[in-house]
Amino acid sequence: MRERISLSVGWITLFLMGTDLFVVSPLLPFISEAYRVSPETTGWMVTVFAVTYAFSAPIFGWLSDRKGRRTFIIFGLLLFVISNILTAFASSFLWLIVSRILAGLSVASITPLIYAIIGDIAPPNRRGTWLSIVVSGHLTALWAGAPLGALLEHVLGWRSVFVVMAIIGAILAVVNFKTWESNPKSDLTKNLPEGNLLRILGSVSVTTIWAISMYAIYVYLGAALYSENRFSSSEIALAVTFYGVGAVLGSLTSGQLTDKFGARKISKSALILLTLILIGLGIFFSSGDWVYFFLFLWALVGYAGFTSYQARLVVEYPNERGIVMAWNNTALYIGITIGSLIGGYVISNWGYSMLPYVCSVAAIISFALSTQKVQEAK
Repeated sequence: MRERISLSVGWITLFLMGTDLFVVSPLLPFISEAYRVSPETTGWMVTVFAVTYAFSAPIFGWLSDRKGRRTFIIFGLLLFVISNILTAFASSFLWLIVSRILAGLSVASITPLIYAIIGDIAPPNRRGTWLSIVVSGHLTALWAGAPLGALLEHVLGWRSVFVVMAIIGAILAVVNFKTWESNPKSDLTKNLPEGNLLRILGSVSVTTIWAISMYAIYVYLGAALYSENRFSSSEIALAVTFYGVGAVLGSLTSGQLTDKFGARKISKSALILLTLILIGLGIFFSSGDWVYFFLFLWALVGYAGFTSYQARLVVEYPNERGIVMAWNNTALYIGITIGSLIGGYVISNWGYSMLPYVCSVAAIISFALSTQKVQEAK
């Protein structure tokens, strides 16, 4: 029973964090109209969130390895409540931006630490399965949380979305406080040696390149499907659903495979398969309905690799899980940013059809980096 409660709380918490991230995109037109700014300017809501997250996550990870995870998870949830209330009732666009900076700070002290605390308490032979379950909460927000937010906007207006998330965040602050109360801090009390930091950065570079292989396409997926297949808005929505379902299933199935065959073997195999599937996606990208199948496979294998690699990091850095999970999430956001830039460059120079092939190159580079072995710092 205890483990079910821990997994449920972790899943719901990450679902809320994912919803806060993904729901902004469909709300941008309404927020833009409310503050009388251009959609491009409103997009800074996402940018400042991501930048704040990327810079602050490693700090919270480092602190949690020394002071315990629960303190910073609860701090993050309380700040999450404040930031979303401020977003809902911001009197100007400047205050709206401030609210999203606070939101990025709050999520940075929650998401990687949930991954780390699950790694702390999971039985060694089920660590992959446990991590895959909580990761699926974040991924479910991609295809379920964001649409629910959009539906709520339609009924009560966009501000209500952030009010509801603040209320849920307040409830989860209490629930998380009760759930993680018996979990001790890491026994690592010394400062992180330079050699350890370098090997951590080398390990999480795999995630950066992996993110490029996924998001250089995903950021432009709707535009690409319209350009290459003349998909309608409903067909694009269906394609995103196929992708989202594949991502969740990939995360869940990879957990069991990881526990059975080992995180290192599954993560490397997934990256090889990802390379091949991206090539297949490139070949069939303009073939109408076939693209649904390849989008599903792409997300299935891609996120299976991401989840198993997180499990591998948890095993290889037992005393530094907080900072490693934090750096891995920072690496993810860096990869998303670089991927969007690369995707834009490819589209401008070679067109949408070249995106899958460029991403396949990133996937094989990620595989090559993943073959490195972690060496303990002297």
